[in-house]
Amino acid sequence: MSSWYVYLLRCADDSLYCGVTTELQRRVKEHNFSNKGARYTRARRPVSLAYSEKVSSRQQACRREAEIKKLSRKQKLKLINPADS
Repeated sequence: MSSWYVYLLRCADDSLYCGVTTELQRRVKEHNFSNKGARYTRARRPVSLAYSEKVSSRQQACRREAEIKKLSRKQKLKLINPADS
């Protein structure tokens, strides 16, 4: 069974993008250099990895992604930098 990751990217326009993947570095590279990246990030390159969580299943990853997407920007930034609270 493969591990899954939930991640937040910081885009060039300082917006945040949340997604899930099994290969974190490959996915960040796709967001930056490939048409396989999300349409949202293709228009906001370059992107950088701001946060990631490892989970054990796709179901958990999708649930956590939904939770993160419901957070306010302030809460997402707190997730990225807990010391800034």
